[in-house]
Amino acid sequence: MTDVDAATPSAVHTDLRRRLGDGRTISEQRAEDCLRRVTQWAGREVFYTPVSGGLQNSNWRVDVTGDPVAYFLKVPGEGTEDFIDRGNSHLAAVRAGELGISPRIVHFDAENGVEVIEFLEGYRACTNGDMKRWEVTESVLALQNAFHTIAPLPVTKTIFELIDEHLTQVKEIGVRLPSFAEPLLREYEAARAAYTASGLDIVPCHNDPMPGNFLVSPGKPMRMVDFEFASNNERAYDLAVTFTEYFYDEPAILRCIDAVYGTTSWDIVSRVQVASALADIKWGLWGCVNHQLNASWDYDFHKYGVWKLLRARTKVADPRWGQWLHAI
Repeated sequence: MTDVDAATPSAVHTDLRRRLGDGRTISEQRAEDCLRRVTQWAGREVFYTPVSGGLQNSNWRVDVTGDPVAYFLKVPGEGTEDFIDRGNSHLAAVRAGELGISPRIVHFDAENGVEVIEFLEGYRACTNGDMKRWEVTESVLALQNAFHTIAPLPVTKTIFELIDEHLTQVKEIGVRLPSFAEPLLREYEAARAAYTASGLDIVPCHNDPMPGNFLVSPGKPMRMVDFEFASNNERAYDLAVTFTEYFYDEPAILRCIDAVYGTTSWDIVSRVQVASALADIKWGLWGCVNHQLNASWDYDFHKYGVWKLLRARTKVADPRWGQWLHAI
């Protein structure tokens, strides 16, 4: 739930194009500091242009005189290093690039997490509207399935570890959760017990399927970007967080499950349905925590977080919830 990590023509603010050295704002000067650290561009004429779409990071198109391609610069937002392992996300991006499902990595600065990737000309970020078309969803699922085949990542964070991290933050900084959170978290513990008893199906997962993280262009293959939340995780979670992000109804959910698993058997459906509640708990807590940590950002994290938790409460109130837990 971070950024649109590749640019579209309409997202590039060409009227704000700057030459390296002409930065005026704090954001531009920070971008210039990052660009100067790209050693292969030393002494060359470099231009940079802001790209909209970043929630926590600032994004820029970069043009280097003499290079036939453009580049995309992502400057991590302050504080994001508290919950993102930059080395892990970079390795995930490299391996996805090697598979041909993500743009090529051009430069990575391990010290500050700054990343430069190939700018995908002619591509645009998907929207929720795109995800209503099955052929688009099918491409998303295919990319995720391909990513599941890469070598294990350095970081293993299951959905339970992801949620527990936020629960620790809630206690440490005194985040006030809605009144219904306590019974919801009891069901979370019941889900943990069910998954633990059956065993987790751990594979490398993208974990962040917001539509803007999938790029499309007519006649070209879809590409996946933004691996900041990638980790080795439960396979069912990667699918569940996807259809919760896209607001799918039950027929669409079953179609997704069949596409990924080749079956809609009761045990598999149960596993994924429970994972969808966990997805909403994770991102609901994320929103509530970020409301307190990042009050300066122009985004209503609290509203987002409470809404996600409300949807998780609806899921655990489903008459089939107990049956799903038992079937896992």
